[in-house]
Amino acid sequence: MTDRCTEYARAVVEGRVGRRVGELEVLAAQRHLRDLERQNTPEFPYYYDPEKAADIIEYAETLTIEEGFERKPVRLLGFQDFILGSLFGWRNADSYRRFRLSYIEVARQNGKSFLNGITGTYIGNFAGYRKGQLYLVATKQDQARVVYDSMKQFIEADPDLMELFDIKDYRSEIICKLTDCRIRALSRDTKRIDGFRPIFGSVDEYHAHETNQMYKLLEGGTGNLPETLISIITTAGFDLNSPCYEMHRIGEQILRGTFCKETQFVMIFSLDKDDDLWDPLNWAKANPLICATPEGIERMKDVAETARRAGGNELRDFLTKRLNIWVQGGENRFVSEEDVIRCKSKRTLANFDGSPCYIGIDLSSGGDLTTISIEIPFMEGNRQKYYFWSHSFMPRGRMMEHIKTDTAPYDIWEKDGLITVTGGVGDYKNDYGFIIKVLRETIEQYNLIPQGIGYDPHNADGFLADLETFGCPVTAITQSARNLNDATQDLQLLIRQGDVEFDENNALLVWSLVNANVVANSFGEIKIDKEPGKRTRRIDPVDAAIDAHVLCMKQKKARNLDDIAEDYFRLMGWEDDDV
Repeated sequence: MTDRCTEYARAVVEGRVGRRVGELEVLAAQRHLRDLERQNTPEFPYYYDPEKAADIIEYAETLTIEEGFERKPVRLLGFQDFILGSLFGWRNADSYRRFRLSYIEVARQNGKSFLNGITGTYIGNFAGYRKGQLYLVATKQDQARVVYDSMKQFIEADPDLMELFDIKDYRSEIICKLTDCRIRALSRDTKRIDGFRPIFGSVDEYHAHETNQMYKLLEGGTGNLPETLISIITTAGFDLNSPCYEMHRIGEQILRGTFCKETQFVMIFSLDKDDDLWDPLNWAKANPLICATPEGIERMKDVAETARRAGGNELRDFLTKRLNIWVQGGENRFVSEEDVIRCKSKRTLANFDGSPCYIGIDLSSGGDLTTISIEIPFMEGNRQKYYFWSHSFMPRGRMMEHIKTDTAPYDIWEKDGLITVTGGVGDYKNDYGFIIKVLRETIEQYNLIPQGIGYDPHNADGFLADLETFGCPVTAITQSARNLNDATQDLQLLIRQGDVEFDENNALLVWSLVNANVVANSFGEIKIDKEPGKRTRRIDPVDAAIDAHVLCMKQKKARNLDDIAEDYFRLMGWEDDDV
């Protein structure tokens, strides 16, 4: 018996696939081969059963594709052999399937729904589990029906399968007659899946999900099942703060070996960082199905040429949907995620004990985030750099509301010490006195020397007297592009060139940096703002950092003027006493 799954993995690693293969696909193949070498060991209590892998592949190739000008039998390509063979061939010590979660990312029109259609019908009727629930979920009912319709087409194209399944199209349900399992297509009707125990869940186009609610509802019901599969198959998206991108990053970490999760299968088809985006041979890395034929490559060329000429949204759509590259939505991002990640540092505030600092405070209207930012200039060799520390505050009565509206894990950030939730469940306004107390304690703990405090004058009336007790200049910073332009541009450039650092564990600051957009007034002066249509994506920590940087720049300019004056006096032969 030929083990098509393992043969494909070897072909990928040895460069025998017949197309260019991305690094992440190679890593997935290497993971399979590495696991084969250590299977059935105390450290790795899993094993690979090539017969189980062959069963699902053989089942798939009994199916018929009815869509198109003529009916044709399913013939899997190598990458499809590998995916299906891995999902069903790998077993745990109890002989149940090893993988309980699958994350597959591939460009548009490369058979995503096709694969979940095969997997779902097989698990529903032929895997042996009786009276199980299978769910096909998406953000919209039409999208949820895509996988459902793929299953329906397979069934209706084969008289034998029609005997084994009962299609209830009016309620988007398929009954599996051999097992009495039920397959249902659902959108955001979360009440219908809460409390059930899905043996299979298809999450289609996860990049379009603003929250992980649907995924979590599926996953939450699988804990006591001996085997289950939540299958996420998606294309890349535009939102780098989405749950899908978080899943993408975890998947990369699993493939690179920096995170271990043996029960998750990962397969990401993408171009590599330095690839020529316009080389048609590279497109196959993200399009293993489309670029398997000359006709598919020619169609891709037409789309690519249009995107190259049009630019803008057309180009971003080509990169994301056709080349499976995550691209930040909007053309006015303050900084890229790559820039932000480069600024993460092992340093903490403790590394700057006794340092001069600048403080920025972004005040909320009462019930939102209030943030303190501390900026510390420092030298690294001959290079001027800047360290930023920030801490945020939110009233207890608003936290659960904001967790839902902002789709942000404020409760987790509270546990991580990034945010202090003030008051009790009935408190809806920040306690500014408490915030001042935290700032004072932080300064005292690290012996910091404030050089100035910059604050947003909005809602600051009851705050100002307390700020003046710190014994340094206190400056109201009007939040206009005219007043913030220089500091915004300077901080943007410093981040881009890697001269800004912050604690690598400050996920709240990372989130707000990625959220920040740039807007300009009629004079071309800029400031940051939230992305249009996403007003709950908070940027308060960045606002506070810019307020601190306004003061840092002012003092730097003042020092430069003093140096110029001193040089002039020396040139004229004047002593200080003469002036």
